[in-house]
Amino acid sequence: MSGPEDRARRTLTEAPTDLLVDRLAAELERSYGITRTELYQVDYRLAVLLPLGEGEPVSGPGHPAWRCFDHQEPVVAAGTGWFPVGMRGERRGVLHVSPVPSDPDALRELDAIATALGHELAAVAATTDIYLTARRDRRLTLAAEMQWELLPGRSRIRPSFSLAGQLEPAYAVRGDGFDWSDDGTRLWLSVINGSGEGVAASMLTSLATHALRNARRARLALADQAALADQAVYALHRGGQHLSALLLELDLATGTMTVVDAGSPRLLRLRDAEVTEQALTKQFPLGMFDGTDYQEQRFLLRPGDRLFVVSDGVIDATAERVRYGETALDRFLRRTGPMEPLDAVRSLIGDLRAFVTGDLVDDAVVVCLDWFGPQP
Repeated sequence: MSGPEDRARRTLTEAPTDLLVDRLAAELERSYGITRTELYQVDYRLAVLLPLGEGEPVSGPGHPAWRCFDHQEPVVAAGTGWFPVGMRGERRGVLHVSPVPSDPDALRELDAIATALGHELAAVAATTDIYLTARRDRRLTLAAEMQWELLPGRSRIRPSFSLAGQLEPAYAVRGDGFDWSDDGTRLWLSVINGSGEGVAASMLTSLATHALRNARRARLALADQAALADQAVYALHRGGQHLSALLLELDLATGTMTVVDAGSPRLLRLRDAEVTEQALTKQFPLGMFDGTDYQEQRFLLRPGDRLFVVSDGVIDATAERVRYGETALDRFLRRTGPMEPLDAVRSLIGDLRAFVTGDLVDDAVVVCLDWFGPQP
């Protein structure tokens, strides 16, 4: 006979897409005596946990829900339990249940059930707007809607690396973006520093991103991926529009990083608490000229290295005519050493918001990559 965890997993896989949490709540009440089950999803700014149902949003950093989200561990407080909801390093939110069982085995089962819910949310995301709509506390601009739909996720974890990225202003971003993919032997990462305004900027980034994906999935070398995207943008705009990009390919067996700098965002390395900018040969942005011949560079990562890719919207963020600048950025990046990549990205964006006392005016993208070393 199957146990309560198996029954809950089966309930999730059999539930209609719009009733995942409702059906799960009924099963948890039968199996564990839980009378309240609520899903809280993190919003686009990584600033508030929003309830799917009638609960109150959670924004206070000391709240048990945020401790659960930040540390990715169950938190039990005042007779209620909070369990991280996510999949493969992608943090989606937390599951709130009460009253929470005191049995340690039941707590472990609820933790596994929350993870299963994260997988189901990912599986149904393309077929319903319910969960996407509940993640926003304001309306996205059309350009921002297009940009977020392009992203592969916001964080990714494998034994050899951990990766996270964020866009700002989250609800009004235009042209900045990132993309990644891995196949167990290599990790591909592209970061685009877009240009233009509104939907036009988003369309330009979308064209470049899809061209890069097309070339990557054809197994072209990194320089050829850049060349194909360059030709796609040039063919449409004849040099009238172009955009900067940084393309990276990491060999997961050796730590060798291959890079193509197409007028790129900055690549910074945090090693032994010191921040240095990786020296790269800057080449023409994608779409600026016809038939650009891109060249690859290579360097070796050490286990424990952390890389940041930041667009000019980070360094050029301005408050009262004062730039955030390289010095402030270096100082802040050194402080991120103990943080997980998503927390480091979120903290940097939060520091920028505090600096400008609100949302950024210009687009900014931040990506953080930790290299742990080759894994068996």
